[in-house]
Amino acid sequence: MKPDLFQAPDYYQLDDLLNEEHKLVRDSARAWVKREVSPIIEEYAQKAEFPKQIVKGLAEIGGFGPYIPVEYGGAGLDQISYGLIMQEIERGDSGVRSTSSVQSSLVMYPIWKYGNEEQRMKYLPKLATGEFIGCFGLTEPDHGSNPGGMTTNFKDMGDHYLLNGAKMWISNAPFADIAVVWAKNEEGRIHGLIVERGMKGFTTPETHNKWSLRASATGELIFDNVKVPKENLLPNKSGLGAPLGCLDSARYGIAWGAIGAAMDCYDTALRYSKERIQFDKPIGATQLQQKKLAEMITEITKAQLLTWRLGVLRNEGRATSAQISMAKRNNVDMALTIARDARQMLGGMGITGEYSIMRHMMNLESVVTYEGTHDIHLLITGMDITGLNAFK
Repeated sequence: MKPDLFQAPDYYQLDDLLNEEHKLVRDSARAWVKREVSPIIEEYAQKAEFPKQIVKGLAEIGGFGPYIPVEYGGAGLDQISYGLIMQEIERGDSGVRSTSSVQSSLVMYPIWKYGNEEQRMKYLPKLATGEFIGCFGLTEPDHGSNPGGMTTNFKDMGDHYLLNGAKMWISNAPFADIAVVWAKNEEGRIHGLIVERGMKGFTTPETHNKWSLRASATGELIFDNVKVPKENLLPNKSGLGAPLGCLDSARYGIAWGAIGAAMDCYDTALRYSKERIQFDKPIGATQLQQKKLAEMITEITKAQLLTWRLGVLRNEGRATSAQISMAKRNNVDMALTIARDARQMLGGMGITGEYSIMRHMMNLESVVTYEGTHDIHLLITGMDITGLNAFK
């Protein structure tokens, strides 16, 4: 196993914009990734298996709900700290970051924001420690970019709700203890329900044969006349805006995470360019390779500035959904371009598991699609700047 020699690029001295807590949180996450993720992740990606033994460590570095208040088991950190943790985890692997993002933004966030005090105290502390793992059920077989068209539904049966339907492409589903599921009531209004493993009629078949996010567990959620207790309904927000609010938090984390993947590809390519000799000199001494590296560090730096500013706005409660969409779209596209250029720089070695680049590239093909596709985020920006809806 090759040692993890990663050195994070900071071309514009952005560390000066971070406070001591930010740097401590980031450095702790970075050290953990080097120690616990890098040595095993290629093996688990090849096996298409999630390394469950890292869950406790993810919790310890704040990977689960870092911004959740301390009284509910969270770390009470700010949004920039959350972003930095996502950056470092995705530097290790997008699939591991997906597990962390889902737990934080799509499970803990809605229970914290839309749940009642009893639900918060019952679930959040166990989710924060990793004792419980959660998943988020929004996407359906026939409704991805149009979640409002969902057909999963529940009926009021007097002393419980009866839930029917299916969700797919669900990270963490195969081993999740709880699922935050979005479904329509009899009036067609969307609500969130907490469904627990073990409820009769609730199954989570795993999705196999993925070329992307291979070290992440993906599955379906099947609801066949599942009896859900009425106290499991999230009471404080309904309508499509409720799950979309969760997606804002997740997309924000992805904007940071994609930078981590890009950093790793850039750092690998930079180091390789100094070591690989062709025509009696390092390939890093050639103009074409320097062009690639210069463009990589430029785009990483621009993305760092974009997310830092977005983090400040999030801390102030001023970030808009459209601003978050812009950062998610830009940064994932940036990371994909860097992964592809870095792969070319490594030649044939770039496709092997000896280096992380091809794994990042395949992972990013999922990241560019989930939590809103590349094109959907373009339309979100377009609607925001024109005031005109091009979705229909």
